Amino acid sequence: MPLQTKQALSTLPAMRLPPPLMSGARVALVSPSGPLRSPEELDTATSQARALGWEPVVGTNVMARRGYLAGSDEERLWDLNGALADDGVDGIWCVRGGYGAMRLLGRLNVDALRRRPKAIIGYSDITALHCALGLHANVVTFHGPTARSLLTDFSRHSLVRAVVDQREPCGPAPDARLLRGGRVQGRLVGGNLSILTALAGTPYAPDYTGAILVLEDVGEEIYRIDRMLRQLALSGALARVAGIVFGHFTGGTPPGDSSSLTLDAVLAEIAEIAGVPAICSAPIGHIDDQWTVPLGAMAELDADHGALHVALS
Repeated sequence: MPLQTKQALSTLPAMRLPPPLMSGARVALVSPSGPLRSPEELDTATSQARALGWEPVVGTNVMARRGYLAGSDEERLWDLNGALADDGVDGIWCVRGGYGAMRLLGRLNVDALRRRPKAIIGYSDITALHCALGLHANVVTFHGPTARSLLTDFSRHSLVRAVVDQREPCGPAPDARLLRGGRVQGRLVGGNLSILTALAGTPYAPDYTGAILVLEDVGEEIYRIDRMLRQLALSGALARVAGIVFGHFTGGTPPGDSSSLTLDAVLAEIAEIAGVPAICSAPIGHIDDQWTVPLGAMAELDADHGALHVALS
């Protein structure tokens, strides 16, 4: 099928790709959202950073806790903004998701990232940082595993290709299912569905114009996924996207629940409402084998062949 262009892309300014995290790069480990559960999780994070050839720089408050938050807002900001401003730090790897990053958005040191772009890595609640920093600093950020997550060979390969080699980190998704056919190009935006709907109508919502929207979530019943997707539709966001890549929506409604619509049915309805090429079950989300997706980079979605190709060079 010929390439479709739902929105004009030529007017969108190119987002800057941060320098690669080569061997010896100093990578800050920070907790901008939920708390670590044990010192062993921090040990995992530091070990994995070293295994990638990086020197971990552990945030002062990385083990702090205040209820469901990794310390107070001030403690989490101290570590995050300090890493953004420190010219001796080459990248930032969030140790976990959870909740809390959006509490920090009004006080992020965006100017520091704009002055010196550096890789920001994480997923789930880290979507809030991807949206705010990507939009306001005009820098590509990386929706990928958190530092405490044990990296499978698949996840490690994609992460290295994205932030070290700066080559195609995605590609064919053999397990993806077709929802609506076609082939489109666009800038990658998105991440966690709950966070994206929470940011709708705020200065930190992403620019969906001509974008390929990437979505995932965890622990959400299908009716709640339906509701959040309908909110994006009613807000006008889905009318502006060029394509949709649904990842995994894990830990919600049990398969075969006769009282629920199926997830595929809900996602297919949204693809038809948006009127764009779409696939589901791409390797994105709260799963072991996940792509690292460079948000803000240009990509091509070939829905008919279940592939997402990202241009990083």
